[in-house]
Amino acid sequence: MYKIVMYKILILLVMFGLPATHASDNEQPNIILIYADDLGIGLLGHEGQKIIKTPNIDRLASEGIRFTNAYSNMLCAPARASLLTGLTDVRSPGFSYSKGKIYQGISTDGLSVEQVTNALDATFPPTPEEQVFIAQIAKESGYKTAQFGKLDWGFATTPKRLKRHGWGYHLGYMDHVNAHGFYPPFLFENGKLKSIKGNSLIGGGKSFEPENPQAYQERWNRKGKAIYSQDIFINGILNYIRNAGDQPFFLYFPTQLPHGPVAIPVVHPDFVNDKRLTQIEKEYASMVKRLDDDVGLILDELKKQNIDDNTLVIFTSDNGHEIYYGQKGRAEKPYRNITTGQLFDNYKNKFYSESAKDVFNGNGGRAGLKKSNLQGGVNVPLIARWPGKIPTGSVSNRLVASYDMLPTIAELVNYQEKLAVDGLSYYQALMGKELGQEPGDEPQKEHDYIVYGSFEGPMLITNDGWKIRSYMKKNAFELFYLPDDKAETKDLSKLQPNKLKQLKNLLIEACSGDLNNGFVSWRNFSFKTTLR
Repeated sequence: MYKIVMYKILILLVMFGLPATHASDNEQPNIILIYADDLGIGLLGHEGQKIIKTPNIDRLASEGIRFTNAYSNMLCAPARASLLTGLTDVRSPGFSYSKGKIYQGISTDGLSVEQVTNALDATFPPTPEEQVFIAQIAKESGYKTAQFGKLDWGFATTPKRLKRHGWGYHLGYMDHVNAHGFYPPFLFENGKLKSIKGNSLIGGGKSFEPENPQAYQERWNRKGKAIYSQDIFINGILNYIRNAGDQPFFLYFPTQLPHGPVAIPVVHPDFVNDKRLTQIEKEYASMVKRLDDDVGLILDELKKQNIDDNTLVIFTSDNGHEIYYGQKGRAEKPYRNITTGQLFDNYKNKFYSESAKDVFNGNGGRAGLKKSNLQGGVNVPLIARWPGKIPTGSVSNRLVASYDMLPTIAELVNYQEKLAVDGLSYYQALMGKELGQEPGDEPQKEHDYIVYGSFEGPMLITNDGWKIRSYMKKNAFELFYLPDDKAETKDLSKLQPNKLKQLKNLLIEACSGDLNNGFVSWRNFSFKTTLR
């Protein structure tokens, strides 16, 4: 029997929030949340990227605040669920997701949209009435809400669920697998199928890996690939901003970029003659560059519409770096040490960019990638800009979890209802304030620790920098002190047995008494939907 989609008994939650109180008497700002897909922290210029220039995302950081100690889930589905709900992914009962690819039946089997959505809605467990979502909070606080791009929940969703989550407008995918192609034959606008003229490939032009001559030819065969999905989304976003009116808006942009397989209409001029890169690396770099360009277009439009000073822009990623440009002798897949030929297992042999020959060092010198509970899988960028409100060039080392976004937005929009979530608001830190130092401010509670699940097992990070990670296949645990060892090279479990025991007990408690609640397996990760 599949897991229940939401927590039904809210008394099991760690934190019971109080009504949010906006720390300012200013008019409610517009909010734009840009959610990159598989963007490793090391891909950004201000984080040390040497090849790809990201001036617009860097501008968010230089004109706002960046968080150096921010975390998210190791994979897209739990990351989006935690972001939307303010809940962790390690409790029982946990999140539940339908399998993807069901919407392709519209193209392959002649199914109607209603047949697919009715089957999904009949399969999903009911959402508890008391459950709240981030867009719902904004909507109930007087905001218009809109979502553009990849779906906001799991591997398949429906108009009914989008409405329940609080979205007033939606343009994008409702199937995760379809979003792996960048030339979709159709998208959805407010639940209605929107055919994309000139895009005729069922899989949306999804290419394959690893790189070889056949893959290259397939990627650049333009038949059935007339319109790039990101053109549709950025145009929709700019039009939405232009026509926003006086009502404040909450705009969510879960972009596909730079998730693979690699797809880009043209290689960016920055990379055409870059001898450091292979062809597919040039194409991948162009995807990151396109994301940065789109951020710039959004910032420019805010200025054109004279709403820049009253718009908070938040930029983050759903999880850590992933390699979609693997090829023989360079970042091979399955991942291996190029010198020794030994496969990485992320335990005795951890993934590092240098030994894997990842030319971009997308995890910024950290160990591991997406799907791992190592830093490279879960340590993500988090940047926010609000001119005149957030001090420029601010840096915060506050421990922040992705499930903190909901209570932070709730405080920002002055949401008046009580929250029952795992997350904590970091509104004061967002505004560049020392905790409790501003007149009238009370000290804002911080996490003692944050916790996430993964394919390797759950992990926990404390506020003072200790990390315990499990490796369930070997029933093993590693202990690191991150301030001195962000690359996780020095396992201190034998040197610090008392600390290991303390954190292991905390980890078990956080997982509702069973570490298996934080051990993700594809076999139990999603349930099957039967079409009727």
